[in-house]
Amino acid sequence: MSSAPQSWVAPTAPFNVADHLILPNLAPDRARRPYMRCENDTLTYGQLHERSNRVGNVLRALGVEPEHRVMLLLPDTLAFPVCFFGAVRIGAVAVPVNAMLRPADYSYMLEDSRARVLIVDQGLWPQVSPFIGRMKFLRHVLIANGSVAGRPSLEERIAQASPELESEGMHPDDAAFWLYTSGSTGAPKAAVHLHHDIPFVTQHFSQPVLGLTERDIGFSAAKFGFAYGFGNSLYFCMPTGGCAVVQPARPTAEACFATLERFRPTVFYGGPALFNLMLNTYDAWLQGRQNPPAKLPKLEHLRFSVSAGESLPPVVFERWMKHFGTPILDGIGSTEMLHIFISNRPDALRPGSTGHVVPGYEARLLDEHGQDVKDGEIGALLVKGDSAAAYYWNKHERSKATMLGEWTVTGDQYHRDGEGYYWYHGRNDDMMKVSGSWVSPVEVENALLSHPAVAMCAVVGRKDATGLLKPRAVVVLKPGSQAGDALAEELKAHVRKSIAGYKAPHWIEFVAELPMTATGKVRRFELRE
Repeated sequence: MSSAPQSWVAPTAPFNVADHLILPNLAPDRARRPYMRCENDTLTYGQLHERSNRVGNVLRALGVEPEHRVMLLLPDTLAFPVCFFGAVRIGAVAVPVNAMLRPADYSYMLEDSRARVLIVDQGLWPQVSPFIGRMKFLRHVLIANGSVAGRPSLEERIAQASPELESEGMHPDDAAFWLYTSGSTGAPKAAVHLHHDIPFVTQHFSQPVLGLTERDIGFSAAKFGFAYGFGNSLYFCMPTGGCAVVQPARPTAEACFATLERFRPTVFYGGPALFNLMLNTYDAWLQGRQNPPAKLPKLEHLRFSVSAGESLPPVVFERWMKHFGTPILDGIGSTEMLHIFISNRPDALRPGSTGHVVPGYEARLLDEHGQDVKDGEIGALLVKGDSAAAYYWNKHERSKATMLGEWTVTGDQYHRDGEGYYWYHGRNDDMMKVSGSWVSPVEVENALLSHPAVAMCAVVGRKDATGLLKPRAVVVLKPGSQAGDALAEELKAHVRKSIAGYKAPHWIEFVAELPMTATGKVRRFELRE
């Protein structure tokens, strides 16, 4: 087992999380070290300090005060950490948003957050320009990574600003940043995170569980706009003076392999769908079905990879180990909890499980009556830890339903075995009762994925002609496999060999692709509809 973190002692006022993370890295042996690399550019810890000071001064000159919101619509470039920490240093609330959403989403978030300032990448300006003049609370727009006629350039303002800044002394329980989470349906919800939340995550997960050191280089395919990528890239490296690599391009298999080969990180953060896609691409290169790069990636520089977002199928873990020889550590986190709270570890690893509860967190599994279940029984997962969001902004009823005092409702179904490993069964609304027994879509999907013809799949419930609920599988095939009734029957028989017969799909539908969210999760509600 990994070493347990030191006992958590909440910071005392005054406390500003930006200073907490940046100032220890200004010692001479660290200030010149690379903090973040992106394509051909590098940002050192010393430059992060100076440029975030300049951004803070730019924002103060615009009239930004503590608790004012500053929205960051930025891809994964070196501008993001400079703007994030610059806003937080003056006591403003940074609001990073996903750079792959629709204009309607940005319009809603700007109004919902009442952001006074928007810092937007030049390439994303067309996404907001049609409605920006109608925003009631927005006062200023700064263009990053380029210029737009008639709008001030962030880079020009930074060049003119002072590199000296007296940061705002905040309370550890003051809001520091919001992260929007929408789940599968409904309007986006802003989870309000406090200045002390990030230190809790680094003390309990990134250092003791992952064992990150100053020698580690992390690369996250998940972006800054998501809690997972936000932690992986922005602050995991900072307590030790390590380095992060970011990639502004969409995380395709080819782009991720290219970044891994170029920067040779020691830790790679992805999700099950991406790992599966990368393996399928790699197999296509090996088999000559797709033109390979000049040099096939070996990824021998990786110590391990980390997966979150959805359950990692055992077959994906096994294929990755076979090709690249290093493990993938599966875990579960959430925007509400800021990062991972149950995880496998390098020295405590069980493929197919989500691992043990991260030290410093607590978990409960409850039945439909709110009672704790026994080991081996499936229950709804609740988690407790001091990185939990305080509430959802302007979502009082949703806050009450999700934040039950110290406990946060995750919406996931799990069982715990006798050795303390947690095993995922699906979201609360994904579970199916078939022939009087609960069926986990994850169990059926894992059985399907073990068939050599299946590239991706999702299982949802559907009623038959008599009104009874049965499993329905939606399957994406690997190149060279022929869809049809014969293969559908073969897949059903394959599943019956692995798990109980009543869990096998009643219907199998072949599709070219599955509907996915920007975080790489299957939009199951669309398949149910």
